[in-house]
Amino acid sequence: MHKNARRLITFILVCAMILAPLGATASAPQERPATDLDGTCYTMRVTTTGTTAGTSNYIERASVGYGTRGTATTAEPIAVEATALGRYRLYDSSGGVLYLSALNYVWSGSSYGDRTEWTISHGEAGYRIRSSLTDALIGSVSGRLATSDASFSLVPATGCFTPREATTGLVSAATEPAVNVDGTMNGFIDAHAHPLASAAFGGEMICGTPFAEGGIADALSGCTSHTVGAGALFEAIIGGTDPLGGDDGWPAFTDWPTTTSMLHQQAYYLGIERSWRSGLRILNTLLVGNRVICELYPNRVTSCDEGEQIRAQAQLLTEMQDYIDAQSGGEGKGWFRIARTPEEARSIAADGKLAVIIGVESSELFGCRESVECDESDVDAGLDELQALGVSGLYPVHKFDNAFGGTRFDPGVTGAALNIGNYLSAGHWWTAESCEGPSDNEQAIASDEIAALLTDVTGLPAGSTIPVYPIGPICNTRTLTGLGEYLIDAMMQRGMIIHIDHMGVSTAQAVLDRTASAGYSGVASVHTWADRTITARVADTGGFVAGYAYSASDAGNGEPDFLSEWIANRDAAGESVLDAYGFGSDVNGLAPQPAPRLDAGTDPLTYPFRAPNGAVFDRQVFGERTWDLNIDGVAQYGLYADWMADVLKRAATEAPGLEAQIMHGAEAYTQMWEESQAWSN
Repeated sequence: MHKNARRLITFILVCAMILAPLGATASAPQERPATDLDGTCYTMRVTTTGTTAGTSNYIERASVGYGTRGTATTAEPIAVEATALGRYRLYDSSGGVLYLSALNYVWSGSSYGDRTEWTISHGEAGYRIRSSLTDALIGSVSGRLATSDASFSLVPATGCFTPREATTGLVSAATEPAVNVDGTMNGFIDAHAHPLASAAFGGEMICGTPFAEGGIADALSGCTSHTVGAGALFEAIIGGTDPLGGDDGWPAFTDWPTTTSMLHQQAYYLGIERSWRSGLRILNTLLVGNRVICELYPNRVTSCDEGEQIRAQAQLLTEMQDYIDAQSGGEGKGWFRIARTPEEARSIAADGKLAVIIGVESSELFGCRESVECDESDVDAGLDELQALGVSGLYPVHKFDNAFGGTRFDPGVTGAALNIGNYLSAGHWWTAESCEGPSDNEQAIASDEIAALLTDVTGLPAGSTIPVYPIGPICNTRTLTGLGEYLIDAMMQRGMIIHIDHMGVSTAQAVLDRTASAGYSGVASVHTWADRTITARVADTGGFVAGYAYSASDAGNGEPDFLSEWIANRDAAGESVLDAYGFGSDVNGLAPQPAPRLDAGTDPLTYPFRAPNGAVFDRQVFGERTWDLNIDGVAQYGLYADWMADVLKRAATEAPGLEAQIMHGAEAYTQMWEESQAWSN
């Protein structure tokens, strides 16, 4: 480049910097957030401070950015889409996103991160619009839209760009109320879900988020790491997917979500909304943590400490509630409401909204693994923190033996992998012995002869030295510890729900002995992770039982079906005992979702269908993808509305009894919670 040309360019850049508007950050005490603008369409008329509004000060398109000398005829229609309470993205009619440039002019682009978000408030002279990133107000500078102390009038308009989103597929609203005339809840419960798990495991293992500032295009776009990187490899191991497959999400969703894409987001908020509109009254949102899995995954942006993982998800839950409020007209107006007490859950249900209760499922709860010193003060401090977060219940034991008790083994290859995790967490392999009656899952590496030899030679239980186990029914040798007894007592004293799933049978029996002796009913088994004898005992002592959300009937994947599990649980407990039931989706919990039935092609769920609360739904659409339970199974959470209708259809003559139990599920869980709180007082 010639030196004179360089000088000219330098001169132009210097002039641009000198002439660029300065950020105006003035604010006034009387300003208040504007939280009701989502989904609106306006033309915008600017009034610079100290001048009088005229007829030729509308925002209009310019060759670069936007002018401020337009008329009502030439004004650019601007779409306003909420990103958070009082914060928005602004789109021009071509779909360009308004962003604050480095030179403090407002230009149009497509992907400029934090520079595309605007905070809008009510001021004395009209709306005030400022960059959420820099806090600089925008207005008119020499006929251009730029940083300046100004106010705006928003004039309703047509012709706005409409960002593409998901639909709920709702055809007609529910005909039954959310609360019966006697005040009881009328609806079902997902008693085990992880919609916020994208913030767990280091924050990178699950691709996609349940909501995003830029809507579904941001929340459910693909991730490079899940195309050819660690994400693709881990998902192939966990879900049996193709490690060389694609990662095509929004807008075609060619590759995910699927029922087995377990490292991809499966609970986008508009899917949850569809299920809520079909009768979901309570969503038990479990904050999940697993240090070992987090440390095995190479990509992460947050700590692997399980407490930190739980705090990150708790923060995301609040942000999700605020985001849905922002889409619904303002603070408190959204359908997604966090309930920290049973009274709040009832109030939310009475308003017809979804009560989101909070639980914790952590393998090293409070950092108390066997190889780490932990005492009663750690338990007290941990429970204090969780209660401050609004946690209603938790799992004392999850995937590994810990300082509180022994785990229920995973079977097969998964069990072998988690046994390695147990070694990394607890410092030893799982230890097991043959047992009769209730038992834990059998293990893949089994030999009576080797187990006996190890026992004779070492004097240790089978499996202590290497993971070799007896053939047939086995039980974890570890049981409820002294610190575990303290934890259970402390949970009862606080009225918290004790989730016994994932406990080995010895630990679970000891917990049930303790709660039964105390007359405490706040115990739950909600996603088919306990021996059926123990599940029956939970129901018999006034606790709550739900089944894992298997397919309605045989899906050809070797798993049981939901109806058979319900009948078996009902028969084990007794029909007079099990008068309410729920399901546990375990969505985003590294668990497969219900696959299509084998006979769905010849006997499909017919669309549109009627939900048990009377709402009618057609197929849900995400971008270019139309979801169909018969083809896709429950690939994403919105299809749980379809799944519930399909389950009841498959139940045939059993349908009235099952529907009565399902629609009483949210009420029964809340009653158990209330009774636990009353016991603690």
